Amino acid sequence: MSNAWFNSRAEAPHIQVGDDAWPVRVVQHAQSRRYRLVFDAARGQLRLTVPRRTNVRAALKWASEQQEWLTEQVGKAALPVLVGPGASVPFLGIDRRVDWIPAAPRAIGIDPDALRVGGPAETVGRRVERWLKGQALALLERESRDIAARAGLAVGRVGVGDPRSRWGSCTHDGDLRYSWRLVMAPDHVRRATVAHEVAHLVHMDHGPAFHALVDELHDGDVAAARGWLRREGRGLHRYRFS
Repeated sequence: MSNAWFNSRAEAPHIQVGDDAWPVRVVQHAQSRRYRLVFDAARGQLRLTVPRRTNVRAALKWASEQQEWLTEQVGKAALPVLVGPGASVPFLGIDRRVDWIPAAPRAIGIDPDALRVGGPAETVGRRVERWLKGQALALLERESRDIAARAGLAVGRVGVGDPRSRWGSCTHDGDLRYSWRLVMAPDHVRRATVAHEVAHLVHMDHGPAFHALVDELHDGDVAAARGWLRREGRGLHRYRFS
C-alpha cells in the first residue's frame, strides 16, 4: 500500500512518515525533467516538483518510498498544526483555543483564552486566518505610523504577507511590509520588529547608527525580542489554516 494519500475535502496530498501525515505541495514545472523532493522546515511542509506532464499519483508514490530521507528530514521540525475547531492558535503571544459553536456568529469573537466562531466547520480555519491577517494589518499599520510619527518620520504604504525568510522589509520609497504571523507573537516582539523597519526609513544598512535608532524607537529590550524570534519564530509557520 502506498504511503501517499489525498484529503478529498481540501484536495491536499499528504505523505505518511512514520505515524504522521505530512502535507505535500506539488509543483508542476515546465522546465523540470525529474522529480525533486524538498523539505521546507520553516513551514513543516514537503515540496515535490515534477515535470508539467506527469502522473501526480505516481510522483507521490515515488516520494512516499523515500522513507529513510523523509524520516531524517521531518525529524528536524515539528508537525504542522492544522487550525480548525478545537485547535489552538497563538494571538498576541497567548494560545487561544478555537471554540466552534455552529449557531454562533461567523465573525470571530475573542476571549482571554479562546477565539469564538460559528458557521460551517470546514471554513473555520480559513476564517481564522483572514481574521488574523486583518488584525495584523491594522495593528502593524497603526504601530508603524505611531512610532514613525514620534520620530518625525513619514511612512508610505504598509502591507502584510507571508514570507519565509524575513519578518519585515522597508523600501527606499518608505513602504513597509511585514509577515502577518507577527500578530501571533508577543507584543514586545512585534513592536521591536516595527521599530526595526521604521529605523530603516533613516538607515538602510545595519550599522551602529541604525541599531542605536532601533533602541531609541523601541519601548523594550530589542535583544530579547530578537532572541525570541530566533528561538520561536520558525514555529509560527507551523500553523496551517486550510
